[in-house]
Amino acid sequence: MKRRVFLTSSGALLSCATLPAWAVPSTPRLLILLELRGGNDSLNTVVPIEEGAYFDLRPRLALKPDAVARFAGAPALHPSLAPLENLWRDGQMAILQGVGYPLPNLSHFRSIEIWDTASDSQQFLQTGWLTRAVDRQPAFASLSADGVVIGAADLGPLSGGARAVALNDPARFARQARLASADGAASRGVLAHVLRVESDIVRVGAEVRPDAIFKTEFPRGALGVAIQHAAGIAATGKVSVLRLTVPGFDTHQNQAGIHANLLRAAADAVVTLRAALTEHGVWDRTLILTYSEFGRRPRENQSGGTDHGTAGAMFAFGPHVRAGVHGEAPSLRSLDEVGNLRHTVDFRRVYASVLENWWQLPSERILQRRFEPLNFIA
Repeated sequence: MKRRVFLTSSGALLSCATLPAWAVPSTPRLLILLELRGGNDSLNTVVPIEEGAYFDLRPRLALKPDAVARFAGAPALHPSLAPLENLWRDGQMAILQGVGYPLPNLSHFRSIEIWDTASDSQQFLQTGWLTRAVDRQPAFASLSADGVVIGAADLGPLSGGARAVALNDPARFARQARLASADGAASRGVLAHVLRVESDIVRVGAEVRPDAIFKTEFPRGALGVAIQHAAGIAATGKVSVLRLTVPGFDTHQNQAGIHANLLRAAADAVVTLRAALTEHGVWDRTLILTYSEFGRRPRENQSGGTDHGTAGAMFAFGPHVRAGVHGEAPSLRSLDEVGNLRHTVDFRRVYASVLENWWQLPSERILQRRFEPLNFIA
């Protein structure tokens, strides 16, 4: 992929690369990334109520044992995650504990860059891990786009060359894609190339526009609209990756109520996506994976919140997950030298499982060295 251009058009950002005409053996299954942007407080998400240190570190923010959600065989969860119980009961939910990386960075910008590129803490890579995954893969080349990003302008794990569309206003993009055309434009050189890229945007907009009709009821508000667009795009079968961003998780103050609302929104997103994609026959080939740039500090701050921390919990949903708990919860009695959690699972083990077990791709080439898959995918 030698020639790349980034162009904003009709509320969309399309990264177009010149790709060879590969043979297409099959269609890759769908990965939906649910980004909890800002740094989700994992200790109040998967709650260590059996550890007395949890209550010592959080005299105000600790959830009371009689207030948490309890699914059969699951660790205690924030009560806002109660809507996920059916997924757990049906064996379609996995909890991944203690996920992080060595020498963690507490900057939002740098930490999410590490997650997006699958780099070491002090390594700087120019391409997202999913960009490297789809590169020169015939199955992905057959689709209209490698991925669609909803709710944020950055391409994240699809940055650096993937055929990816960032939709800040999916409805506007779909409307204008039906009207726009580069036909009849006589031009040469750079302008001709730009027009070809615009034509690609038109084509992608026409093929992935979320026109599907659902009986499923979507949540109200901006997030509900984003979920509906994500479901509509997934129903086309024209992309392999969707990333949906839920912002607001940087809870430095007044965390209790804010975090409860955010987790409820995330849970509703997963439940709604399951219903909508089941309705259109897509759920059986879907994996939903949550992630956040870091967790929060174990000790609450003086503003009723928590500051930037390290290791956190992830969730995986879908008919092909190995239901249950994977990884070891970090100990609250063995914090690092600055009082943060020590990770027990490198996040690239999660990626290795997606690459090897979901898409049957060689993870070592993409992640640049061997990481043992966490094997939460059947």
